[in-house]
Amino acid sequence: VRLGQGVDATGQFAPDALARTRAALADYTALLERHRVEKVRMVATSAARDVANRDEFFAMTAAVLGTVIPGAAAEVISGSAEAELSFRGAVGELDRAGAPFVVVDLGGGSTEIVLGESAVQASYSADIGCVRLTERCLHSDPPTPEEVAEVRRVVRERLEPALRAVPVKGARTWVGLAGTMT
Repeated sequence: VRLGQGVDATGQFAPDALARTRAALADYTALLERHRVEKVRMVATSAARDVANRDEFFAMTAAVLGTVIPGAAAEVISGSAEAELSFRGAVGELDRAGAPFVVVDLGGGSTEIVLGESAVQASYSADIGCVRLTERCLHSDPPTPEEVAEVRRVVRERLEPALRAVPVKGARTWVGLAGTMT
C-alpha cells in the first residue's frame, strides 16, 4: 500500500497512503469475518515509527479492525522485533540443513538483515528502504547516472554498519522478503 509514501520528506502519512491502507485493511477484515477469526495482530513498522500523524493511522486501524474484533488496532514494533518476525516467518519451514540463514527484509522505509539458524543470532534494522531511497534520490524517470550513483552511495553508507553487526559471510542460505524482492 506504500504507507510510507512521502514520510521521509514530510514526516507524515499522506492522505492517499492512508486511504490505500484503509481499503486494503477493509479487504482483510472481510476475510477475517469470513473465516471467523477471533484474534488478530497487526503490526506497523518503519513508517509508523517516524511520522507525526500516527494517531490518525492508529485510529483508522482501530475503527476498521474493530468492526470484526473489538479493541483490535495496529501496534508499532521496533526494528529488532520486525527483524525477529521476518526471520521466523521466512525460515520457519525451511530445512535446517540450509542454515545458517540470512534474511533480508527490504521494506519501504527500512531494511532488516537477520542471521540465524533456528533463532536469531544477530540482526540490524537499517533506516533505508525502497520508497525512502526513491523519494530521496531518484527524481528522474529513468534515473540519471548521478541519481543512481547517489543511491549506491547511500545504500553503502547505511548498510555498512548492518554488515558489521550481522556476520553474513558464514551463511549458507539467503532469503529475501517483501514486495521489492518479488
